[in-house]
Amino acid sequence: MSFEPVWGAPIAWYLFLAGLGGGAFIASAFLRFKHPEAEGMRFAGHIIAPAVVIVGLFLLMFDAEAGLHNPLRFALLLHNPLSVMTWGVVFLAAFVLIALVALLLDCLKKRVPAWLEIAGVVFAVCVGAYTGALLGVCRTFPLWNNALLPVLFLVSAVSTGMSSVLLVGALKFPEEFDEAGVLKKFHYVFPIVEIVLVASLCFITSYNSVAGAQSVASLVCGSWAPVFWIGFIVVGLAAPSAVETWLLFIAKPAFEETPPAHYIGAAADAGVLIGGFLLRFLIVMAAVPVPLT
Repeated sequence: MSFEPVWGAPIAWYLFLAGLGGGAFIASAFLRFKHPEAEGMRFAGHIIAPAVVIVGLFLLMFDAEAGLHNPLRFALLLHNPLSVMTWGVVFLAAFVLIALVALLLDCLKKRVPAWLEIAGVVFAVCVGAYTGALLGVCRTFPLWNNALLPVLFLVSAVSTGMSSVLLVGALKFPEEFDEAGVLKKFHYVFPIVEIVLVASLCFITSYNSVAGAQSVASLVCGSWAPVFWIGFIVVGLAAPSAVETWLLFIAKPAFEETPPAHYIGAAADAGVLIGGFLLRFLIVMAAVPVPLT
C-alpha cells in the first residue's frame, strides 16, 4: 500500500528548528547558573534561540500555502483555546518575544533578569513538547498519536540545543568550552535517554495497530531503514555518545583542552544536530495512516 505523506521536509525542518531554539535557550540559561564565566557561549545561545525559531515559522508559512497567500488566516489559530495549534501559537509567540528581549539586553551589555531567563526556559519547554503534541493530534497516524512523542521531541530539543551551543563554544570559545564541564556531563545523558525513548516508541507503536506496525517496519527494515540506522542511530546517537564517553571519562585531561579534542567534540555535536533533524524527518515521512473504512 502506498500513500502521499500529509507533511513533508519543510514541516520536519520546522519541528527541528523550533525544538532547537528552545533547547538553545535552555542551554544558555543553564550556563548562566552553572558557568557564569561562559559569556560568549551564553550569548551564542541567545542568538540561536530566536533566530532558528523564526526561520522555522517562515518554513511553516511556506508549507501552509493558504497562510502564505493570506497571512491573516493565521489569526484564526487563536480563536479555539482547546486546540493544540492555538496553544502552540501562544507558546511560540511568547518564547520568541522573551528570546528577542534577552538577546537585546545582551547586545546592550545589560544583565538579563533571572525571572526573564526562567520564563524563557518555561516557554522553551512548552515549545519543545508542543512540537510532538502537534503531530499527536493526528489520530489516524499511530506513529504520531503516542504519548511518548512529546517527551521524545522535548528530550531531543534540549539535546540539540545544548549541542548547538557546545559546537559554537568548541569552535569560537575554546576556553569557555573547556570550563563548561557540568554542561557537557548534563548533555551526555540526553542521547542515551533518547535511544530508550525511540526504542519504546517503536515497540509500543508496532503493537497498537497494523498501520503502526507498518510504520515501524518502514523505519527499521523498510525503505527508511538506511537513513534510520546509519543517519539517525549511528551518526546522530551512537557515535556522539561514544565520542563523549571517551572525552569525558577515558581521555587524559590534558588532551581534552587541545584543539584536536575541540574539533572531535564539535564533530560529535554536529552529529547530534543531524540526528535531531533526521528524527523529525523520519517520524514525519515514515508514518502510515490507519485505512479509512
